[in-house]
Amino acid sequence: MTPKVVGFGELMLRLSSPGFERLLQSPILHATFGGGEANVAVSLAHFGVDSHYVTRLPVNALGDAALRVLRAEGVRVDHVQRGGSRLGLYFAEAGASQRPSTVLYDRAHSAISEIQPGSVQWDDVLAGAAWFHWTGITPALGPAVATCVREAIDAARRAGAKVSVDLNYRRALWSEKQAQDVMRPLVTGADLIVANEEDLQTVLGVTVTGVDVRSGTLDPAPYRDAAECVARTFRVSRVAITLRESLSASDNRWSGVLFDAASGQMSQSQRYSIRVVDRIGAGDSFAAGLIFGLVQGWEADASLRFAVAASALKHTVPGDFNRVSVREVQQLVDGDASGRVQR
Repeated sequence: MTPKVVGFGELMLRLSSPGFERLLQSPILHATFGGGEANVAVSLAHFGVDSHYVTRLPVNALGDAALRVLRAEGVRVDHVQRGGSRLGLYFAEAGASQRPSTVLYDRAHSAISEIQPGSVQWDDVLAGAAWFHWTGITPALGPAVATCVREAIDAARRAGAKVSVDLNYRRALWSEKQAQDVMRPLVTGADLIVANEEDLQTVLGVTVTGVDVRSGTLDPAPYRDAAECVARTFRVSRVAITLRESLSASDNRWSGVLFDAASGQMSQSQRYSIRVVDRIGAGDSFAAGLIFGLVQGWEADASLRFAVAASALKHTVPGDFNRVSVREVQQLVDGDASGRVQR
């Protein structure tokens, strides 16, 4: 039976400058859609999962287009609410070499930020679900949205579904203190936390000691202590941390670790050298790969290797969505990283 996975969050319109141009260097913007939990939902749909997504979209042409895109990617949208006045926007500029990528948000008063607690029938949404996924972006949209996240987590527990959260700190939305005050109670008891070292510090107050993310080289060893601290402090079953070694905006090394609290084991993945096409959504594709492996009943190591390979491929795909199949990911896991033409 295909597992049912539910995600909840904000879907935005993404406006990107062409190629590696600066924003509005030419009067052209490429319009697509994206958002943390939506990106996970799309990845899972491409992996063959029964993927459901809950959000709130305005009743206008942009809201209609967003629904069409999700349906076209194979995502179930039965419980999407319609209402509010606008769809959130973000503007993306791809970096190159020593110039970093940049993102500019325009999401104030978006439809989902005005969603009301109690408006989603979460017990119906999560009936039969194996997994529920959310990110730290969603409760940052306002107290009412944070209450909806709490309602969803509680309903997931009643349904017997596992719960995962990608910490995804966005300083444009709230301060570190606000994030910790809201997020620490919400993440307690999670089955899986996904993060990078900066998110652990800003959202949970847990520091990965002896790590300089700007150095271009990361030692996985210090991450074990941080993962154990998170698991112990917040009663979390598994903690996954992505390791991005940024040589430049164009060239990264990519890997990850996964700590399992029950066994006390820390899995370390393979590492890929990547020429970046688009890194936005890479963390979401990592989370989706982990969820896919774990709902299939795979061991932690196999799930981690699949997640890292899936997210390595995402770096090669323009846009937020990771449009790759299980077969393509498995080929990379099995060692076919040549990039040779497939005929």
